[in-house]
Amino acid sequence: MKQLRSFTLLATAALLLGLVASPVLARKQHDDKPKQTSEYPNSTRTAPKLDLTKKQDQEHLQKGYDALNKGDTATASTELQTLLDSSKSKYAKAMALRGLAVAKYNTQDYKGAIGLLQQALDNGVLPNDDYFAVLYMLAVAQQADEQYQASLDTLTKWRAEGKKETAESYAIEGNDLYRLEKFPEAIAAVKKAKSLSDKPEPQWDQILMASYAASGQDDQLVQIAQDNLAAHPDDPKAIETAIQALQQAQKYPEAIKVMEDARARGLLGSEADYVLLASLYYNQALSTEEPKPLANKAIAVIKEGMSKQIVQPTAQNYVLLGKADYVAGNIPAATQAFQKALPLATDGEPALQIANIELTNSHYAKAKTMVNQAISKGVKHMGSAYLVLAECERGLNNKTGRIAALKKAAQDPDTADHAKEMLKELGASGK
Repeated sequence: MKQLRSFTLLATAALLLGLVASPVLARKQHDDKPKQTSEYPNSTRTAPKLDLTKKQDQEHLQKGYDALNKGDTATASTELQTLLDSSKSKYAKAMALRGLAVAKYNTQDYKGAIGLLQQALDNGVLPNDDYFAVLYMLAVAQQADEQYQASLDTLTKWRAEGKKETAESYAIEGNDLYRLEKFPEAIAAVKKAKSLSDKPEPQWDQILMASYAASGQDDQLVQIAQDNLAAHPDDPKAIETAIQALQQAQKYPEAIKVMEDARARGLLGSEADYVLLASLYYNQALSTEEPKPLANKAIAVIKEGMSKQIVQPTAQNYVLLGKADYVAGNIPAATQAFQKALPLATDGEPALQIANIELTNSHYAKAKTMVNQAISKGVKHMGSAYLVLAECERGLNNKTGRIAALKKAAQDPDTADHAKEMLKELGASGK
């Protein structure tokens, strides 16, 4: 499962392309034509005169934009580049630049799109509706190029000069602010977006939840995730988001309940889902006075997944199974699971687990062999491995080896205090 901060926060491409669905292409300067209503009636910008007079220029524009709207980037680029190279109309050139920018955006050439949009703005002859549409597009393209402060500045300019507020613009602002780690401001922006829309986009809640998570507002995070799940109970994304939020808030029983409900309805069934549910049961077992029932549930989930060939026989999955078996009190099953993980592992974690079991059974020589294997292959917590080695040496009456292992453990911040205390008892220095 992804962490909250890795969500795709905004469908910027859809926003950008939506702006060219009805380009201003056929504005002939006839007095008998009624004036079109401006989308920016309160703008502070004085609209310039149009200079589009040639029918051929207008045809190229129409063909180019029609091709864009059909997803035919090659034809659009040819038509619009021809117009850009040949036309004497500044308006036609600016609109060609706008269309070419969208073509660049479609190929994820965001920097190219930004340059073309800036040229279209600098051209100076775009009517207000087109000018502000291009300015808005620039903010979107800058965000796609991870220029978050520039995107925010452009959006501020668009809103200040155009005198217009939209839900979508506040959602983009919220995304920029989130990426800039200005979480309270991001929350405010997304709330504003939602207040201006009857149908808020799901991505907006993703920004909101990510901002709550990053700012430590777990209760707010859980509330919005649960509200979203209540509104969309059959949406796998809403289920996943609710689970992530509950994990973030360390509400493991609630996360388990959501997962089990979804599993019962056939909405969860990937390997990641099974492993996560088993991990939740296992972690919850570790925090209870009666761990066996929860550990057995973790075991059942893994075995069900493996029997269905959904959960693969990997080292990590066997280690999880072995740990659950151990907590459930089934030591032979735990040992068997760790043994299966041993040849599959790229690290020493399974060997360390076996070493711990052998140590518990006072099989010091076997435990020492396994812990040395674990150390040579590498484990997440080397200090803990050296403490196990020190216990093996104690059981083997090897004081020199025990001191050497404790000195290694003393170099790990996580085990330094404990190791130094034991060295002191042995009359040895921790250096």
